[in-house]
Amino acid sequence: MKILVTFLEKLKIKKRRNLFLLGLTPLFLIGIGITIFDIYYYNRILPGVYASNLLLAGKTRVEAEALLKNQIKTPGTITLLAKGKKFDLSLNDIDLSYDIQSTVNSAYHLYRSENIISDIFNKPISLFTIKSVPIVTTTDEGKLNEYLQVISSQVATEPVHPSVIYSGNEVNVEKGSAGENIDNKEFRKNLEQQLASEDYSDIHIPFRTIDPALSEEESESLKKRAETLVEKRITLQHEYDLFSLKENELFSFLDARENFNEENIFRYVEKEISPRVNREPQNAVFRFEGGKVIEFLPGKDGITIDRQLLKDQLIDKLASLETSDEKTSTLIVPVQTDPPKVTTDQVNNLGINELLGSGISKFKGSIPGRVFNIGHASSKLNGVLVAPGETLSFNQAVGEVSSLTGYKQAYVIKDGRTVLGDGGGVCQVSTTLFRAALAAGLPINERRAHSYRVGYYEQNSPPGLDATVYSPTTDLKIKNDTPGHILVQTIFKPFESTLIFEIYGTNDGRIATTTKPVVTSVTAPPEDLYVDDPTLPTGVVKQVDYKAWGAKAVFDYKVERDGVTTYEKRFVSNYRPWQAVYLKGTGVQQ
Repeated sequence: MKILVTFLEKLKIKKRRNLFLLGLTPLFLIGIGITIFDIYYYNRILPGVYASNLLLAGKTRVEAEALLKNQIKTPGTITLLAKGKKFDLSLNDIDLSYDIQSTVNSAYHLYRSENIISDIFNKPISLFTIKSVPIVTTTDEGKLNEYLQVISSQVATEPVHPSVIYSGNEVNVEKGSAGENIDNKEFRKNLEQQLASEDYSDIHIPFRTIDPALSEEESESLKKRAETLVEKRITLQHEYDLFSLKENELFSFLDARENFNEENIFRYVEKEISPRVNREPQNAVFRFEGGKVIEFLPGKDGITIDRQLLKDQLIDKLASLETSDEKTSTLIVPVQTDPPKVTTDQVNNLGINELLGSGISKFKGSIPGRVFNIGHASSKLNGVLVAPGETLSFNQAVGEVSSLTGYKQAYVIKDGRTVLGDGGGVCQVSTTLFRAALAAGLPINERRAHSYRVGYYEQNSPPGLDATVYSPTTDLKIKNDTPGHILVQTIFKPFESTLIFEIYGTNDGRIATTTKPVVTSVTAPPEDLYVDDPTLPTGVVKQVDYKAWGAKAVFDYKVERDGVTTYEKRFVSNYRPWQAVYLKGTGVQQ
């Protein structure tokens, strides 16, 4: 019995072993199949893979590329349909090309990954599925957009964006209206899909509706905000340039839905401010001949407007003006700088290494002869060098002022009258130099104010900051008490009616301050004077002099270094009241 039991147990063990081996057989066969599959499709595209309608299965990448290059044919044009119109798009015009290599690589990597285990199960799936990869195409997006813009100009309806207009002391809001534009993004998507599948049938251009129109409530709210900005200003300043933003500019920065229109702010900055502010770095140039600098360019940082910061600051200023009673606000344009490769101190050994001070004056309304004389006289001072301890004499530097030295006739003060004379306008030059010397902290040894207040010298300036000259009796003299030479540089802008003087030299730490001129003893001008003139026909009246109010203007000038006052002076200008003079014709009418 015991022998029988032992036999039966051995029989059961053998049966289980046979069943186990039988179970392993399918797995063994599957493994062999996968191995054969992998060996055959090594470096080949897997089964069921197409590119468009071309079967690539079983081909190497080289074979697949050859097939696609041979089979893909590009038509000359595709017809685009929009609003009942047809447009033939030349595929050559948009630089259409097929990226065969990328297409084949995409096909090759179907069912393949970096995970070996995953690939063992994924690859056989290709035997039972069909997959198609799109043919990769490339086009010149810029050229395509240009073509769409041409179409858009013929079929699109541009939306009218809301705007606020200030006219005749009245604020009006244009609500705007909807429009339809080509949906460029959707069109490119549709075009790529058709080209990828070699479908060259007509394409309907998609449109999208743009509706910026304001509701009645939004329009009224925007109008109320704009009304708070009436007669208010924001002035942007950069170096010598001023940008005045008045009602219509400020209104354009408002937005009924987003509070402020950042796009309009950026657009204004790019169009109006950037061209006058942004610049490349300027390397220094210094050429000295015959005791005078004949060519000088100071090293200047390259400048780029910090658009984001300027936008934020403008919005802050706008918000403040909206909610306060202040009428004006000034903002220094924020910039980013890039230093020059050659600096001013590297091109000379005279101590001329930085800007010490600058002066500016305006002469809007000057007659052509006066404008010419301003440029002519200022050119005589451009490049003048003054050694340490020496004094600059305006009259000596400019030289003789007469028609013989190239000056034209313009109005001058002579013998108590304003008359035409050679060199009218030269005092604009001396006035500007005087202001630059004050800013540079230089001692003023001699200066005299005009006999009466001249309107040119009070354009963007208070009274009392002028300096008249008349050789040989009246001069402007400035001493160089710095440790190095000083260089005078002039910038003449006739079309902007602006003259600028810059003084360069060695900065020894001095700080110059001027008080705001105090105007007192204001006196009305005398009654108009009429003088008979037999050279004019009877009944003709010609004004030859203009009235001006008399006044006394006083300001204090002080220069300090390390907290110690090194120079101070009080400037007193006594302006006489000036009489208007008319010539009254008494001659025979012709």
